[in-house]
Amino acid sequence: MKQFEIPSFYRSPIISKVKAKRKLDDPRKKDFTPSFLDFGTVKFYIARHFGFCYGVENAIEISYRALTENPDKRIFLLSQMIHNPDVNADLTANGIRFIQDTDGSQIIEWEELTANDIVIIPAFGTTVEIEGILRNIGVNIEKYNTTCPFVEKVWNRSEKLGSDNHTIIIHGKYNHEETRATFSHSVQNASALIIKDLEEAKFLGSVIRGEVSSDEFLAYFKGKYSEGFNPEKDLLKIGVVNQTTMLASETQEITEYLREVMINKYSSERIKEHIADTRDTLCYATNDNQSATYGLMETDADMAIVVGGHNSSNTTHLVELLEQKFNTVFIRSANDINENGIVQDFNIHTKKVEEKSLLRSGQNSDKIIITSGASCPDSIVDGVIQKILELKKSSADIQKVIEQFIINSSN
Repeated sequence: MKQFEIPSFYRSPIISKVKAKRKLDDPRKKDFTPSFLDFGTVKFYIARHFGFCYGVENAIEISYRALTENPDKRIFLLSQMIHNPDVNADLTANGIRFIQDTDGSQIIEWEELTANDIVIIPAFGTTVEIEGILRNIGVNIEKYNTTCPFVEKVWNRSEKLGSDNHTIIIHGKYNHEETRATFSHSVQNASALIIKDLEEAKFLGSVIRGEVSSDEFLAYFKGKYSEGFNPEKDLLKIGVVNQTTMLASETQEITEYLREVMINKYSSERIKEHIADTRDTLCYATNDNQSATYGLMETDADMAIVVGGHNSSNTTHLVELLEQKFNTVFIRSANDINENGIVQDFNIHTKKVEEKSLLRSGQNSDKIIITSGASCPDSIVDGVIQKILELKKSSADIQKVIEQFIINSSN
């Protein structure tokens, strides 16, 4: 796997050593049990896989290279590079400006850009329409295009499905940058529809079975289908792809549900004529992060901490999984923990920040799960661990604990 050149402050003294040891012992990621670090007053279960993925590291490397190579030019990002506030804050501190916000609303008008400007395409990719605008201005969009290869894989699969007369069903969040980009690329070759969850898939199933009228379909999915979408003909042959940061298990559940709908309507012998096998579009990093989270759920911990941007889709799904079993807090960094152990927990259901206590009264030792999303630097997770060690007044030597972990995992 390629080694990326990213700023050293994204690295970490704790997590990097834990990851290096796990990679050495288990290069093919067959073992998703968490790593265990015992600091006496607090014990951490650290996910087998989390943090920066290939696409994120690639995007960061290209962004900083753009800064180095163009000291005298204006440099813009279409929108947030990734959904992490610290990464985006550092990029803007270095002079990079955002053209749009995460919802696609304009911050800087296109008319302000010139052919001499540098525009970085974020890891989520962008729409065909925006590519056209930038090319008309004269901007070179290929040189600093950081679109994740796994997002492009979904686009290529969609193109192939479209060439075979499939309608593209996109499992994703309608307003997410990646889903908007995938929809835009998909409709160049096929009809397309965005569905966000199994509930919407079930409504779609009722349409396919003829239980719901076309008018009801068009009202229910308003704004989420391609122009001229005709449910009666466009749902005869479908293929499911996904926003790569969605729950892989949910994408598979949706696909299997729609497959059963097609089998019941057309028979198992004719199923290949009506729904494509698209398991190859699932992102490996999303799968690994989620598999590692299931590994965390096998532990007997007191609580779970998920670190990452509040608007990060893949991080939110880790919270959804862990909160099924544990008292789970979702924070951006150690700055969300005060000196009294009160955390600013982001509630993914209400979309509001709530205060919770990290310190359990009467507990001699807390067992804490910790993980992060694919857009969170390991250094930020390190900061959270160190803040908790301070709060728990741990006297353990960090280096010695890591050395003991390496010895124990070698036995």
